[in-house]
Amino acid sequence: MQNSALPKALTDLIEAFGSLPGVGARTAERYAYAVLKKSAGDARKLAAALENLHGRIKQCPKTFALINSGQEISPLYDDPQRNRQLVAIVEEPFDVLALENTGQFRGTYHVLGGAISPIDGVGPEQLHIPELIQRLKDDDVREVILATNASVEGESTALYIQKQLEEADLTVIASNAKQSMDCHGDKSPRNDDNAPPREPLKITRLARGLPIGVDLEYADQITLSHALKGRQEL
Repeated sequence: MQNSALPKALTDLIEAFGSLPGVGARTAERYAYAVLKKSAGDARKLAAALENLHGRIKQCPKTFALINSGQEISPLYDDPQRNRQLVAIVEEPFDVLALENTGQFRGTYHVLGGAISPIDGVGPEQLHIPELIQRLKDDDVREVILATNASVEGESTALYIQKQLEEADLTVIASNAKQSMDCHGDKSPRNDDNAPPREPLKITRLARGLPIGVDLEYADQITLSHALKGRQEL
């Protein structure tokens, strides 16, 4: 039964916010009340942004990153200053933003659209893996960085992709991220019919280790294990 202490319009908004992932009942109430306290004009801007969201955004057909509806392809792929032979494979579109914010990566991206998770009903066939393999061949990619999350699902997805690349008749060199090519590396020329065979595809993984500000006694065993394996000479 609806709570008569609040108007229906407000409870409807609370329910709408509460349907978002990670938003609990109290947070949904705060969001709804914050919107109510703003002017009607601000509320209309929010409503317009939500209404126009799906119509103004689409997926890049090459990278599967989010782009404006008027664009044909992602500018992060089309930019001549980006190295198309270096591809970071991520799970979701906002992972692209996280890497871009570092200002250290000048390659391109491939968004899988999730991670393999049988418990959530997500299998390999629902991810953009076949498109990835075709793109690696078309662009003569020299290195892929498996930038999936450090979770059970992310690790399983990374291992599955590595296996698929091996089965796709691509010669593979697996290595740690610290051994990978410089993210600002120059583009290598494409091979023509008279050129030697293409260089082996290198597969690297983002390094795992201790975050800044965490004491050893509070670090979990998995993090410590990755930190030991990824130690570097000074």
